[in-house]
Order: sequence, then C-alpha cells, then structure tokens
Amino acid sequence: MMAAQSKLLFQLNKYVNERVSARKANINKTIREITKVVTDVLKEVEVQEPRFISSLVENENGRFEGLEVISPTEFEVVLYLNQMGVFNFVDDGAIPGCAVLKLSDGRKRSMSLWVEFITASGYLSARKIRSRFQTLVAQAVDKCKYRDHVKMIADTTEVKLRIRERYIVQITPAFKCGGIWPRSASHWPLPHIPWPGPNLVAEVKTEGFDLQSKESLHQAGKQSSAEGDAWVLCFNEAENKLLQGGCRRKCLSVLMTLRDRHLDLSGQPVKNYHMKTLLLYECEKHPREMDWDESCLGDRINGILLQLISCLQSRKCPHFFLHGLDLFQGKSHSSLDNAAKQAWRIAREILTNTKSLEKL
Repeated sequence: MMAAQSKLLFQLNKYVNERVSARKANINKTIREITKVVTDVLKEVEVQEPRFISSLVENENGRFEGLEVISPTEFEVVLYLNQMGVFNFVDDGAIPGCAVLKLSDGRKRSMSLWVEFITASGYLSARKIRSRFQTLVAQAVDKCKYRDHVKMIADTTEVKLRIRERYIVQITPAFKCGGIWPRSASHWPLPHIPWPGPNLVAEVKTEGFDLQSKESLHQAGKQSSAEGDAWVLCFNEAENKLLQGGCRRKCLSVLMTLRDRHLDLSGQPVKNYHMKTLLLYECEKHPREMDWDESCLGDRINGILLQLISCLQSRKCPHFFLHGLDLFQGKSHSSLDNAAKQAWRIAREILTNTKSLEKL
C-alpha cells in the first residue's frame, strides 16, 4: 500500500512540475496580455465617468487584485465601487445566492454617489449600474489604443470583452463587504467539525465577501425586476484564505489542470469553481492538518474526483457557503452524465495505474 502511495506521489510531483507548471506559466503570460488591454479600457471608462475607478492593480506578489482565472481562456475582473455607506445589506434568502442594498433612510438618497440607480422602493439596482457600465465600456472599447484587438460581446447583460479573438474577460462591478457575514451563510462553520480553527474562521469572516452585479444562477431565464436589482454574493477571497496551508493549493492546481485537459466539455458542466468547492468540502471531511501533508496528496485528489462523480450523478453540487444554491443549476442532464463518465475514467486510471498521469 505504502509503495503504491509513494509511486503515486512521485508521479503527482512530476505532473505538477510538468503539466501544472506549464499551465500556470501560460496563464500568467495571458494575464500580462489581457491586463494591459483591460487597464486601457478602464482608463477610458474613468475619463468618461469618474465613479467607475479601476481597482485592477498588481500587488507585491505579482498577483492582480480582483482578477479570477475561470479557465485558461476565460477571466473575470472585479471592479470595486466606492461608497456603499448609506445602504443596508438585506439578506433574507428570498433570492438564493443574492442580497439587496436598501437605502437606510429615504432622506439619504441625495447623499448617495449612485443616486440615479436607486429604485422607487429605495433599492440600489445592480442591473441599472451594470447597464450604465456596459454603455461606458462599449464607448471606451471604441476609443482605446487596443480597439483593433478587443470587442464587446453582445447578447448578454454582463460586461464581457473578447480579446484577440482568443480570450474572454468579464468585468463585474462590485462592493466589498468586510467585517460582516451574510445570514444565508450563518450555518458556517459547522459546529461538530474542527476545521477551520477559530482563528481562521475569524479571519475569513473579517475578510467578508463581495456583492457583485452579474446574472446569478438563480436569475437565469426569469428576470423579474426584484431579481435584477439584487446583487450576487461572492466569497472568492474567503475561499482562498481557507485553502492556505498543507497541500491544499497544490491539490487545487492539479485538479484544475485535470479539468482543463479532460473535463472542458460541451455545455461546461464542470468548471474550476466546482473543483474549488469540492476541495473545501474535502477539507471538512479531513479536518486534521496531517491529512493535508504532501504525502496525502494522492488520497485527497482521489477523494475529490470520487466526490465529483457522485455530485454529477446526483446532478447536484451545493455551494460551500450557501447550501441553498446548486452550482449545477441550469446544466443539461446529458452534459452532467457525460462529465460523470469522463471523471470516472480519470479516477479509475489514477486508482489502477500510477503511471496514468504521464498520459493525463
């Protein structure tokens, strides 16, 4: 047993050094390319409308704040807006995965930087802000120095750019909500599970979450005005904080590489966010730090692949923080079944043949 485990670990480390490193290098090169274009577009937007200030900045580690890699050709840039102060955050669970921002006092309407996007009922409309932002970005694309290489993607209410015909970048207006925690995620952390420890929980809750202006899974195809005004809850930074330590990040990198190479299927049934979510559930299943030692990497990857198959077969993958939200909502049954077959093929290969990673 130990011999098989050490053989698998050897193959996994080789996989990380070759395939995973190559994926990371390519993505980093792409990020350099797309951030030049997006920065230029956002500069133009800011000239027209100073309320939309670009928050796309590189930190000392060479990472861009607010930039998420969805896949090697798809990215999301979060544009943080200022001045949420005069609104109350209302999270009553009426729209799964979403919350609304309501004026705390009708008299404060004129104090808001976003006064013209407040509805008659006193809600700050995510859709109205996005619509205005979309118009500004469309004008900026025509004026920016990269205009020959960038196009707006039509037929969506979201702000999406196609860059050099190869990459898609979504730009999402958002508010950062630090120091508060949504009621719809109040069941977390689970009381009977020792992971994460109290210090990490406190850090994560202080980090808070984002409220993003984009179409949610729940809103797809049924856009009532209340749902259009709502903001989508997003926990990217909180999730990233939870995945520090042990071989968690390495595990995610391997899973993402396997996903990009073998599960990038028609209908996009499995995204890298599903892998990240299942990794968080695996952390709850294996709460001891020793279970995340490098030597356990093979066990953790096998466990997550089997969990993925189970979710695909049951056609349900609950969000880690918002259990009422199913991350497979809207996916066709045939695409989920197809992904389950592919995931089973990968898991079987790894479980029965340690050298399979040379081909995967």
